[in-house]
Amino acid sequence: MAAKKTPPNRYLQLIEKIFFDRYTKAAVEFTFPRTDMEDAAKDLEIQLPKNLGDVIYAIRYRIGLPAKIKKTQPKGMEWIIQGAGRAMYEFKLVKVNRILPNPNLIAIKIPDATPEIITAYSLSDEQALLAKVRYNRLIDIFLGIATYSLQNHLRTSVKGTGQVEIDEIYVGVDRNGCQYVIPVQAKGGTDQLSVVQTKQDLDCCEEKFPSLICRSVSAQFISDDLIALFELTLEDGMVKVVEEKHYRLVPASKISEKELGVYRQRC
Repeated sequence: MAAKKTPPNRYLQLIEKIFFDRYTKAAVEFTFPRTDMEDAAKDLEIQLPKNLGDVIYAIRYRIGLPAKIKKTQPKGMEWIIQGAGRAMYEFKLVKVNRILPNPNLIAIKIPDATPEIITAYSLSDEQALLAKVRYNRLIDIFLGIATYSLQNHLRTSVKGTGQVEIDEIYVGVDRNGCQYVIPVQAKGGTDQLSVVQTKQDLDCCEEKFPSLICRSVSAQFISDDLIALFELTLEDGMVKVVEEKHYRLVPASKISEKELGVYRQRC
C-alpha cells in the first residue's frame, strides 16, 4: 500500500499563495493586506484560521517560510515578513541575520530564586522563561542596573509598522540616575529569536519612551535551567549582539567555593 502524503500545512499554503500572487524576479519588497489571507483561503478552498495573526507568528518563529519561497532567495539573503502599518504586512529581502546562543560560552551559576509553585504551574515555555528571568532578576544582573517589570505582553501600535507586541517591558535606573526602557523578547522550545521582533521592539520604545535609553534584551531557553541572554542593537540596518551571557539556575548549595573564587577573579 502506498504511503499517504502528509497534507501541506495550511499556513504555508496561505503564505505561499500570497507571496507568488505579487512576486516578480526584480522584487526586493512588497506589501500585502491582512485580507489577502481571507482571499487566499477562498481560492485554495481551505479553512481560514480563526487567528490570522498566528499565521504570521508561526511563519516567523516556528515553521519558517515555504521551501518554494526560499528557492527565490539569492545567496546570503532571505525573505522576512514585517509589519507595514495597520493590518498591513511586507515581504522584504534582507541579509541573513540570525541570533543563536554561542555553544562555546561558559555558563554562570545563579542561585535559583524561582518559587516552586511558579515552576509547577507555568503554562508555556515562554511564560516559564519570563517568570524565571523576573524572579531571578536576570535583567538586573545582565545589564548591571536596577530594573522593574512594567508590563507583560504590551500590545500597542507603532507608526509605519502597525500593531506590535512586546513579551515583557522593563524600566530601569543606574547609579548615575540615567533611566532606561528594556524590551524583552523571550523564546522557549523550538521557537527562534526574531530580528524582526527586535527591530519592532526598538521602534516601539523610540516612539513611546523617547526620553529613556532603550536596551533591547532577548532571552532563550537552552535547557530547563540554562538561559541565554542577549543585548541587541541595530547597526547599519542589521541586528547585532552587544553582549551575550548564559546563566544556569541552580540551588545555592550547588555553587562551590572554587566557582565563587573564579567569579571573584572576573569582577
